[in-house]
Amino acid sequence: MRIDAIRTPLPGAALSARQAHAAELTRRIGEPLLSGNRVRLLKDGPAAFASMFEAIEQARDHINIESYTIEAGGPGEELARLLVKRCAEGVRVNLLFDSVGSLMTSAEYFGGLRRAGVSLCEYNPVQRWRALLGKALHLRNHRKLMVIDGRIGFIGGMNISTVYASEPGWHDLHLRIEGPVVGRLQQLFTRHWQRHADAPMQSARYFPPLAAVGTQRVSVAACEAGRRANPVYSALLGAIETARSRVLLTTAYLVPPRRLLRALIRAAERGVAVELLLPGKSDFWAPLHAGRSHYAALLRAGVRIHEHHDSLLHAKACVIDGVWSSVGSSNADWRSFVHNAEANVVVIDDDFGVQLEAAFREDVSRARHVDADRWSRRSPWARFKESMARRFEYLL
Repeated sequence: MRIDAIRTPLPGAALSARQAHAAELTRRIGEPLLSGNRVRLLKDGPAAFASMFEAIEQARDHINIESYTIEAGGPGEELARLLVKRCAEGVRVNLLFDSVGSLMTSAEYFGGLRRAGVSLCEYNPVQRWRALLGKALHLRNHRKLMVIDGRIGFIGGMNISTVYASEPGWHDLHLRIEGPVVGRLQQLFTRHWQRHADAPMQSARYFPPLAAVGTQRVSVAACEAGRRANPVYSALLGAIETARSRVLLTTAYLVPPRRLLRALIRAAERGVAVELLLPGKSDFWAPLHAGRSHYAALLRAGVRIHEHHDSLLHAKACVIDGVWSSVGSSNADWRSFVHNAEANVVVIDDDFGVQLEAAFREDVSRARHVDADRWSRRSPWARFKESMARRFEYLL
């Protein structure tokens, strides 16, 4: 590991970096930084689902869940059992899922939940073959949210999917959050439900008073599907442009719009240590090779690229200058920035920055470094796949 890749500013410089990032964040997304929160990092499926299911077991008033994919097997089986049980005990449950992301999940699975008392919302349903040629396929809800009793929130990259139960399971990151910012996550859920559900949410105490429980300042950057203005994208661009020492970006799909590519290159050229942790294999060939088509330009600028090959990398996280940290559903690609509904949490906090940076370093220690000289000698077949995939970047 290069020592110069983890330059640590002096305390006074760190303080001004926090101030600069906080000011730029609030300017970019138009949302305040809320103090008094406690954020816990959850690595991979077993830890994340254990925490989520424990919170579901302890719910007393309501459970709100929003996910791109809900599968019947793996964690989906345990989720259904818990939700049926909690409904029988009087807890109100609202479940919002994406029609395309959950396309392979049987009607029987959702029917069983509905009969048990779970309120369901299918986002942008794909009901006829003609919809495959229209916006029903194109504009999707990619968020992964859960709010328990209006007091505990979960957000990150993990769907309710069997891919986390297999060996090796997909590598991903999620957050458990308590404090005032949970009210903002609840707003995201309720507004999505009101816009896309056929029936209103069940009556519950969705917005209880939220006292300070920690010391972390947190904001939420979220976007609707198909909207031109994207606070997630704007927040990331602003943080990269404000970066002073290092940008550590993890993404499952790197298909960067031109402004993001330029921001990463310019940061590296002005002396910021820019490192990318990217997948070495993917569930879809096109984004993988479209991303690789940009490696040469990034490497020339001095960006360090690492590929994760042990399992499929699905995490979406970034830590900048050790003080600006983001985890959520948004990848660094056109689909997340232009087409999907997404939601990320941004934390301005030194301690959480240390945790997220340590997770990045641990992943990099097991990844394969992309050497510029070897990359320049890649095969004509690899170059062909990159060229073909790059033609469809806007849709990836």
